[in-house]
Amino acid sequence: MRFSILTLFPEMYGDFLSTSIIGRCISRGIASADLVQIRDFALDRYRHVDDTPFGGGAGMVMKCQPLLDALASVRQENSHVVLMSPSGTPYTQKKAHELAQKEHVILICGHYEGVDARILDHVDESISIGDYVLTGGELASMCIMDSVMRLLDGSIKGESTAEESYENDLLEYPQYTKPAEYNGVRVPDVLLSGHHENIRKWRLEQSLRLTRDIRPDLLEKHHFTEEEKRILRKIEEETNGLQ
Repeated sequence: MRFSILTLFPEMYGDFLSTSIIGRCISRGIASADLVQIRDFALDRYRHVDDTPFGGGAGMVMKCQPLLDALASVRQENSHVVLMSPSGTPYTQKKAHELAQKEHVILICGHYEGVDARILDHVDESISIGDYVLTGGELASMCIMDSVMRLLDGSIKGESTAEESYENDLLEYPQYTKPAEYNGVRVPDVLLSGHHENIRKWRLEQSLRLTRDIRPDLLEKHHFTEEEKRILRKIEEETNGLQ
C-alpha cells in the first residue's frame, strides 16, 4: 500500500514514519509513504500557497493552483484522494478498514482557514478525526496512516486487532498483566483461573458494561447475539437494583 501526503510541513513526519509499527511496516515494504511539499508547486518567486478570502474575513485560504498541481503530480488511476478537514465525515474504524483495501491513498493536509472550496471537486472524500480544529491536517493524516497501516497483512498479528475497541461496535474489555497483585489491588480471579470459557464470558460482559457506560451510542449500531442480550439484561437489572 502507498500513501502520498500533500503538506506544507513534511518535516513533521520524520520520527513518525520511522518509529514503532509504522517504521516496521515501511521497512518491511508492507507500505510506503512519500511526502509532497505543496509549496514546491507555487509559481511566484515567494512560493505563496495562500491568499485572502473573497468576501473578507479573518485568516488566509490555501490556493487552488499549488495544491491541485501537487495532487496531479502523484495522482494515478488507482488513487483515492482524502482531504483532512474538520467539516469532513467523522473517522471510524470501519473507514480505516475501507482505506486499508486501497492501493494508493493521497492525504491532503489543509492549513490556515482551510482550502479553496473548488479543491473539493478533485477529492474522493473529506475526513475529520473529531469535533475540534487543529492548526493543520498533518496530525490528522498521521492518525489515519497509523490506524490503517496496523490493519495491513504482516503489520501486526491478526488476533491483536480482532477484539480491539470499535471492531464490533463495542469497547474492548480491561486488560491486565503481571504481577497478579500490585499495591493491594488484585487481578480478577477469573483471569487467573485458566478456564477459557469463563474468561471469554467475563471479557464479553466487561466489554458490554464499558460500552454501555462510556459509549452507549455504539450499542445502537451493534448487532447483538442472544448471549449478549442476556448479559445486557443482567447488567440493566443489576444497575436498576442499585438505584
